[in-house]
Amino acid sequence: MHDFKPVDINAVIASMIDLLRRALGETIALETAIADGLWHAAIDGARLESALQTLAVKACEAMPQGGILTLETANVQLDEAYAVVQGDVRPGRYVLVSVSDTGAGMMKQVVDEEFPPYFTAKEICHGTGLGLVEVYGFVKQSGGHVKILSEPGAGTTVKLYFPRWTEAAVVPAEAPARPPGVAGTGSGELVLLVEDDADVRAVMSQALTALGYRVAGAADTREALKITAERWDLRVLVTDVGLSGERGGAQLVDAVRVLHPWLPVLFTNGYPQAFLVGEGRLEPGVAFLTKPFTPAQLGAALAKLLR
Repeated sequence: MHDFKPVDINAVIASMIDLLRRALGETIALETAIADGLWHAAIDGARLESALQTLAVKACEAMPQGGILTLETANVQLDEAYAVVQGDVRPGRYVLVSVSDTGAGMMKQVVDEEFPPYFTAKEICHGTGLGLVEVYGFVKQSGGHVKILSEPGAGTTVKLYFPRWTEAAVVPAEAPARPPGVAGTGSGELVLLVEDDADVRAVMSQALTALGYRVAGAADTREALKITAERWDLRVLVTDVGLSGERGGAQLVDAVRVLHPWLPVLFTNGYPQAFLVGEGRLEPGVAFLTKPFTPAQLGAALAKLLR
């Protein structure tokens, strides 16, 4: 679960200064450029601390001979023109946190690959890269935006844009209307539905909507992981076991849980459960439905997972 509250990012940074200086060591200087009158941001403060620590570590790896790490904050307005060019951000008021280093920098093609939604285990300097996935997911789940600026020999700046706090920032979405005569089990929870058969996906989407859920549909793992990175409000994953492409349903779950480690999962498939999972035992938070199944069976399985 994510604890979204109005957070004073300047105060978070101030509380971390001593910790960061000790972590960076004697060869890397820490500088700050903190804006006066900074807006509060609608985020999880604990995850912000984790994200800043991760970026500091990555910056340290980029400066093995020493250098300068700079933390900067600002109030910014992202306009329609910027949103159109970037394609993954809404126009509006944001709180900007920049983490800059004076390290080796990166070529453009490397920058373009740093934070793709399907990124999982690419090496960054001498690290695993996994922490950067979590940073990306945290920002996107907060409704924010990530931008990397870098050139070989000129260092790197990672810009994190978080929505300005307003009361509307955390108003839950209303549950969809249910067709007459259909018993609903959901209350507007968002379901990530992954099914490579378009007809089956359409029927299941209609059933889920009728049961009271919101649906984000994907035809393959690439689409699913893009949604995973962008939607902080996912409540459950429903996926076919035998997806076509590079990853099947089980591999998809592993990737999704990098960003949503406690997300419940409902597997669907035409084969019996025991055939797919040995003796039929599933880990907590995972359920299975054998195709074909009725909307009532689908609703009962989801209600059990989400109770």
